Amino acid sequence: MRTSILLLLGLVACDGGGETTTTTTTPETTAEANVGVVLATVNGMAVGSVEFESAASRVTPADGASLSMEERKEVLDRLVDDKILYQEALRKKLDLDPKVQKVMVNTLLRDEVYANVRNSDFSDAELEAYYEANKEDFVVPEKVQIKRILIRVTDERSSDEAKAIANSVRADLAGDPAGRFKDAATEYSEDPYRRRGGDVGFVSRDGKPGLDQEIVDAAFALDTNELSEVFESADGWNILFLANKRERVERTFQQMKGSVLRKVKNDKLKEMYDTYVASLKQGATVEINEDKLAAVEVTGSGRPSISPMEMPEGERPELPVPGE
Repeated sequence: MRTSILLLLGLVACDGGGETTTTTTTPETTAEANVGVVLATVNGMAVGSVEFESAASRVTPADGASLSMEERKEVLDRLVDDKILYQEALRKKLDLDPKVQKVMVNTLLRDEVYANVRNSDFSDAELEAYYEANKEDFVVPEKVQIKRILIRVTDERSSDEAKAIANSVRADLAGDPAGRFKDAATEYSEDPYRRRGGDVGFVSRDGKPGLDQEIVDAAFALDTNELSEVFESADGWNILFLANKRERVERTFQQMKGSVLRKVKNDKLKEMYDTYVASLKQGATVEINEDKLAAVEVTGSGRPSISPMEMPEGERPELPVPGE
């Protein structure tokens, strides 16, 4: 086992230019408020009892009772290694990597915003009042399962030619659309759902990103197991099959209480996020060069840049938020 480092003497640190300087900082001067008792220093950076206790709690003692001195030294050695690696990462300016900065931002938000809102902060009366005022948000909307075949109009294929192909495919489907649609879509369709046999999935009346609203409207006009007539859209000529319908479902407050809590909690977090960022901006100097900004060539992704708190719940950074 390598020699454990309890207190580092004559420490040498490298700066960004590769020059070396001797560090004389003592454990007392490097201790931060949250490190606890300083057990070691690495180039002036403290390794404290708080961090040690957390790491040691994940180690099973050989004697089943408590960690021996050798086991304690092994834990401390690993923490020292971590500090050395961290300092090397800083020396190489890895903290300037946008992905690293995002992790730091998320950690900051976890500590300064997310940890300050608990489920117990919201009473049942408050949640129920929110539910009554926003009941429509908690309704499961009517949905239909759409299957689609699209024949595109291209430079090489006129609208009349595309329509003729679509009419031919529909004629083949007419006798058994439920049984034949998947194979026909896989063979003929020219939209992204071809690999799924034309199955667009369940869609509400509000539509689905990437799917023209006219397709949704045409689907809702069909009955279950009905095949549409061939019709034109902006993409080309379409055949739809309505595979299934789900009716609108209204649920009581007790059924939706968990969803109401998540929504109210998220709104509160968003408010606290905005307040916290605004407070930091007050002390910041921000300079924007609009000429250089305008000169940057950008290929849009189709999605606006949004703050972490504006992201849909499933896309928000995975950060632990205390519950009760």
